[in-house]
Amino acid sequence: MACSRLMSAPVCLIENDENGQLRVRKEAKVILDGISEPVVVVSVVGVYRTGKSYLMNRLAGQQSGFALGSTIESKTKGIWMWCVPHPYKEGHTLVLLDTEGLGDVRKGDEKHDTWIFCLAVLLSSTLVYNSLGVIDNTALEKLHYVTELTENIRVKAEKSQDEDKSADFMRVFPSFVWAVRDFTLELKIGNNPITSDEYLESALTLQSGCSPRIEKYNLPRRCLRHFFAVRNCFVFPRPASTQNMRRMEELTEKELESEFLEQANTFCHYIFDSAEPKTVSGGRIITGTALGNLAEVYVEAIRSGKIPCLENAVLSLAKIQNVRAVDEALQCYVTELFSMTQLPMRPEELSNIHTDAEKKAVEVFITMSFNDNDQIYQQELMGKMYDEYQQMCQQNQEESIQQCKAVLREVFDTLEKGVSDGSYLRSGGYRQYRDMLTQLTNDYRARTHSQIMSEEVLSKFLKEKEDIGNMILQADQSLSEAEQEKEVQRLKNEILEQRQRGLEKQNLLQERAFKDMQRSHKEHVDQIIRQMEREQERMRRDNERVLEAKLREKDVLLQNGLQEQASQMQRQIDRLSSEMHKEKSKPSTLSRIADGISATAELILPGFVMKWFK
Repeated sequence: MACSRLMSAPVCLIENDENGQLRVRKEAKVILDGISEPVVVVSVVGVYRTGKSYLMNRLAGQQSGFALGSTIESKTKGIWMWCVPHPYKEGHTLVLLDTEGLGDVRKGDEKHDTWIFCLAVLLSSTLVYNSLGVIDNTALEKLHYVTELTENIRVKAEKSQDEDKSADFMRVFPSFVWAVRDFTLELKIGNNPITSDEYLESALTLQSGCSPRIEKYNLPRRCLRHFFAVRNCFVFPRPASTQNMRRMEELTEKELESEFLEQANTFCHYIFDSAEPKTVSGGRIITGTALGNLAEVYVEAIRSGKIPCLENAVLSLAKIQNVRAVDEALQCYVTELFSMTQLPMRPEELSNIHTDAEKKAVEVFITMSFNDNDQIYQQELMGKMYDEYQQMCQQNQEESIQQCKAVLREVFDTLEKGVSDGSYLRSGGYRQYRDMLTQLTNDYRARTHSQIMSEEVLSKFLKEKEDIGNMILQADQSLSEAEQEKEVQRLKNEILEQRQRGLEKQNLLQERAFKDMQRSHKEHVDQIIRQMEREQERMRRDNERVLEAKLREKDVLLQNGLQEQASQMQRQIDRLSSEMHKEKSKPSTLSRIADGISATAELILPGFVMKWFK
């Protein structure tokens, strides 16, 4: 998130290359890559020289930034981006996109304007359309780009037989705000005052009939009604005198018309409060990183002559995001694990560090991962984290072994010297050797009681000393043959008991490790389930929002006497309601995914324990 907080001015996000083709600028992509939190994306589009950039500067909380210009020349080229901390939503970044002015005849490339408009729609969560004067038929005809959306954007990869695609578009398209600049009329219908939202809806009223003229009149209105479920309107009076308008960037708030300033503040507060984080199909909120990748996917489709497809874009984005999610989550895990680990340590301490590190890594993965419904990447991450943990546990064992051996050499040095110089090879020497061995064994255990490999190292040492003990025993003439046999058996029993203690400690470690891994795995599953529940809830809300919009549309059609269109709308409502009902009755996707994750754990966890304690 650091990058967005350091943006002192906008940068170009999408520009034309030397061949006139669109491309994503690397500088902007790097900035978006540094934003790991959700983004609220607000784009402004409209005819050039209508004051679009001024509104975006207001949203950025700055007097200047996006180029305003004071002549008839269009200043903004391509799409410019400004990322700032969201003033209302903590943990979110506000991404402002100022687009090249539409309709500049000197460009001579109508398709270029269409793609700029389509990219603004595809990338934003709120789309602001800026125009001058009033919302009349001329203004709507200038918004002909909206009538071309179905030709230039596809929601699904496979062509649907369903003649009504509006529900698909409504789910993924941004909310729509019409900003009417230099508005001089009274907001009234007849003698009745109306709101600016009612003014917009009145302007979008359809005419009855089916003549070519009426169809042409209805087309942009129908598209706005059918594609954008949430529509709002703000009307702005002229902000200042004509002379002052040429230096808008220099004007203080005191020099602006009070009514304009009041409306501008209302507009900004509405955007800050109501604009939602950017999502893609499936209800998945995207981060700045994902937004940059999404922009590249769409631009690449346009460059290659294809129609941008949301479903394909999500698949491409998923692969890009998930590969990176695994890498960054694993790096987070390894960094956390090694930064807090000073080997050797007790197993419970290491396990706690692993659990904390895994939890942070899973949070990174969930934040960045995308549509990993088959858990392919999640399984890959689990396996890689467990491999890293295995290596750490093995290192912990080796460090413990080395420290225990160092203590053992120091503690048993006296005994070793006695054996070397033959001090115990005499009458009564065996008892002295045995007593010294017992005493030093107790000293060793006292000094290594916290070491996980203490008993294992001691067991191997005592096993190695078995032949020496027998040799000293046989050389001790003070013991009878029966006593020697008894001592031989006692030595064997002690070695077996020591070996058993070592095995029991290793079994306890194994049991603890398995339980700890199960615990951290459960946390992993719980976090993924919580994330998917949030996404499913957003999908449910999207469907309800679309259904409510269609119900409102049907009522408007009936009020305007458009019975046939209302009947068509009712069929769409019935179909959507049926789809929503079927979705509710399907077997739980969450339970299927949880089962898949658990099956993966059953494969990974036993293997982990076996490899650790081989």
